[in-house]
Amino acid sequence: MFFTGDSSTRKRVDLGGRSSKERDRQKLLEQTRLERNRRLWLRQQNSAALKIQKCFRGRKASEAEHSKVREQFHVTYGKHCEKVDRHCFGPDSEFFHQLLFFYDAKHTGDFSVLVETCRLLQKFVQDTGDVVSIFAGKDYFCNKALVDYRVKKLAYACIQTVHHNRHQSRDQLFAAPKNSNSSTTLLLDAVVILLQPKLPWVCKIVGYFLERNAYVLIRDIALTGKESTISHSNGSVPSLEHLLSLLSSHVGEKPCCCPRVDPNWSFSSQILTLPLLWQTFPYLKEVFARWGLIGHYIHQMTSCVQQYANVLPKDVTADITGYACLLGNVLEISRTALSQPDCSSELAVDLASITTFLLELLPSIKSPLKDMKESALLGEDDVVVSDQEIEFVLDKDVEKQICDAIDPRFLLQLANALFGQISRVSGSYDGPDDKEVTAVGTACAFLHVTFNTLPLEQIITVLAYRTELVPVLWNFIKRCHENQKWSSFSEKLAYLSGDAPGWLLPLAVFCPVYKHMLTIIDNEEFYEQEKPLSLKDIRCLIIILRQALWQLLWVSPAAPSNFAKPVASAHVTKRHTVEFIQYRVTIVASELLSQLQDWNNRRQFTPPSDFHADAVNDYFISQAVIENTRANDILKRAPFLVPFTSRVKIFTSQLAAARQSHGSHAVFARNRFRIRRNHILEDAYNQMSALSEDDLRGSIRVSFVNEFGVEEAGIDGGGIFKDFMENITRAAFDVQYGLFKETADHLLYPNPGSGMIHEQHLQFFHFLGVLLAKAMFEGILVDIPFATFFLSKLKQKYNYLNDLPSLDPELYRHLIFLKHFEGDISELELYFVILNNEYGEQTEEELLPGGKNRRVTSENVITFIHLVANHRLNFQIRQQSSHFLRGFQQLIQKEWIDMFNEHEFQLLISGSLDSLDVDDLRTHTTYSSGYHKEHYVIEMFWEVIKSFSVENQKKFLKFVTGCSRGPLLGFRYLEPSFCIQRAAGNANEEALDRLPTSATCMNLLKLPPYRSKEQLANKLLYAINADAGFDLS
Repeated sequence: MFFTGDSSTRKRVDLGGRSSKERDRQKLLEQTRLERNRRLWLRQQNSAALKIQKCFRGRKASEAEHSKVREQFHVTYGKHCEKVDRHCFGPDSEFFHQLLFFYDAKHTGDFSVLVETCRLLQKFVQDTGDVVSIFAGKDYFCNKALVDYRVKKLAYACIQTVHHNRHQSRDQLFAAPKNSNSSTTLLLDAVVILLQPKLPWVCKIVGYFLERNAYVLIRDIALTGKESTISHSNGSVPSLEHLLSLLSSHVGEKPCCCPRVDPNWSFSSQILTLPLLWQTFPYLKEVFARWGLIGHYIHQMTSCVQQYANVLPKDVTADITGYACLLGNVLEISRTALSQPDCSSELAVDLASITTFLLELLPSIKSPLKDMKESALLGEDDVVVSDQEIEFVLDKDVEKQICDAIDPRFLLQLANALFGQISRVSGSYDGPDDKEVTAVGTACAFLHVTFNTLPLEQIITVLAYRTELVPVLWNFIKRCHENQKWSSFSEKLAYLSGDAPGWLLPLAVFCPVYKHMLTIIDNEEFYEQEKPLSLKDIRCLIIILRQALWQLLWVSPAAPSNFAKPVASAHVTKRHTVEFIQYRVTIVASELLSQLQDWNNRRQFTPPSDFHADAVNDYFISQAVIENTRANDILKRAPFLVPFTSRVKIFTSQLAAARQSHGSHAVFARNRFRIRRNHILEDAYNQMSALSEDDLRGSIRVSFVNEFGVEEAGIDGGGIFKDFMENITRAAFDVQYGLFKETADHLLYPNPGSGMIHEQHLQFFHFLGVLLAKAMFEGILVDIPFATFFLSKLKQKYNYLNDLPSLDPELYRHLIFLKHFEGDISELELYFVILNNEYGEQTEEELLPGGKNRRVTSENVITFIHLVANHRLNFQIRQQSSHFLRGFQQLIQKEWIDMFNEHEFQLLISGSLDSLDVDDLRTHTTYSSGYHKEHYVIEMFWEVIKSFSVENQKKFLKFVTGCSRGPLLGFRYLEPSFCIQRAAGNANEEALDRLPTSATCMNLLKLPPYRSKEQLANKLLYAINADAGFDLS
């Protein structure tokens, strides 16, 4: 800073650890890099400026040259072509050479010249009738290149001009040449003249249109014309429609020699995607039908289907998407092609492929009113619908076009075309060939996507009853299964990716259709006629479904319990994932197998063990009670895979856990009932109705009062409550009380006329539901034989025609007679009404609005049959069933009984109807106070019990346990175990005069040491028939 007097220099040290040279080097490199980038940027700037200047100079020069040529043209031919004659169109004239050079659609004067040129062309053609000679003179082939160039440029200039002025001439775009002399009509009609099929240059023009993306312009013209409010429907064909019909034949196949089609700008991607094309251009639809053009276009689209998601034009509006319009137009016109007798399976395969692709782009078209029913058909209860799918909706007219196109006739024709070849070889036992695999795979992909996109009920009904889909598809599945062809099927099927099993997609289609069919067919068709499948085939089907479900639910990696429906957005496919299809197959296969188990329960055609998986073991059962495990998921989705005894163990453990959770509470809040035996139902109703749901789950202690008003002896340790439950259920469900009726087989169901007997009948049904649930909750078996159809209601299942035999077999036979009646049903004078007869009071009820005036005919007899069955099974007792179910579910959760079918459910309620298994009871009996299993009294005792009638055996069981039915899984599960105790130490006369006594709370029999079998039998019979209450306890 200042001079210090020291002239020596000192070395400077950089404490940063870097030398100054290094720092200077880095700075230099950075400066060099920046300078290099600056020079590069300047070079690019200069280059760009040169190019811009060059382009500008070229454009200016071109405009100047255009103006010069335009002025020369006006001098030679006039500003309005007033000096033009026929020879000016010839190859030696400069007319087209100059006009096509300077023509600009934006130039007003050029527009007038082109319109006048088209007017002259029309006049010359009318005068000579020879278009070729007008442009080519006497020899077209000598001037071919020049003439082709001129006509294609002229045609494109006309299209370009109409497009540029489309908004100003909107009302004339759809005008016919006979009714309009507008400039737009003249321009379009000129193109029509140049595209006449016999002209030699037609393919050159079409090729040039493809090269210059003219179809995009034509699409814009058509969309603008649709906006016009002026109608031109006078019977003549508009020039624009005529133009489209001429272009449509150039699909790139013989005899057409157009160049290979670019899918971006083709007729199919630009014109076939116009909204409601065939309604707008009906003549074009006739042309397509007459010449069979749709087959060529379908084949063309199939060859580049994977590109279509990116090449379809911009959507007209948010709800009128290009792919939806294309789908509706293709489906509508395809019906004509499918109806032809020479329709090939190849065309059907291509149509199914392109339709599948387009359907996957759509949102689901579901009616909100039908969602519940269709969910039941496909098993969609757990499928989550995303917000995006709800927001994305289609235009109603386009949606209607699609839904109307996929009608019964279309499905029938497509199925016949796809499966026609397969049906003829249905008896073959060889594996399917490649043609069959392609047809079935394409059909299954199309139908699977259709099921998940369009309204389902009508579609699935047509497939079930008007096509051979079920037998043909089953034959294919069986042959693939027997010949181990699934791997090859999976390899050839492009729809599924990855290592998805080959049987996945066929089962996704077969199961819902066959399941729907099983809800309609009757017992005679299923068992006797064996339609649509033989019982032998059904046994094979059960094995296939069982193995598939086990593979999906146990062997395969666990899948989430909920899957969002695939959602479509613009130009993005919603291709169903393998996981989604697996989930769907899990549901529909499970429901189908459950239905087949129901049919097997009605009349056994296969051993029940065929429904059980082979790999269910103790480990599986231990896992099944744990939430969110595979075993638990199987128990919920396919419980029939687990043997009945294993499911009962799980059920009893669930009940025990529920009872235990309320056990501590019950100790302090024990509910005590005082019940008069002569008024057991009224007392039980009054006292149980006052309990809360939590109190009902706790323990209840009962004391009986006899007819003299004296409380009976005995302390309720559980035995008196069992006796109470048995007596109350016997009284409450007695048909004499009027709440229940019985079928011809003495099975119980709610009385439709219960309201005529009891004012509070619905409250009593709620109480009876609670009563049944309490018995099951406490593990007490009660003798209440319910009709099968009513048990279905407790499982919240809908009843169908084939459930009617469990209610009214005679009515069922009459309805089946009508179904198969070969004469004229209208002669039977039946109407859509049903007669109700309750306690002598007859009422007539309409099955449909106006049913009194609607006669049953051969056309509507099936509807009549199902309406009658629905009225008897579902409508008549809907209130009683609803209240009973509400009470039942207060204690028994739906998930607990969903594990069991109706037959098994009845076993849970009442146990087996077989006689007492004395050997099982003897095996699990203990002895005390001197008795043992080889004691002579014990030997006599078991011989006596075996000799008893079934009724006396039930009375004995009730005498010692408080319940006339043994544990569901056998006496091994009786708690505590049955015990026989010696009643007297000495076998004196006084001891031998005593009657046997019991302690039901401990399942204990106190048996004196009788000396003879006769004495033991007499004393025991007297005790069990004495009806002494608990005085002998």
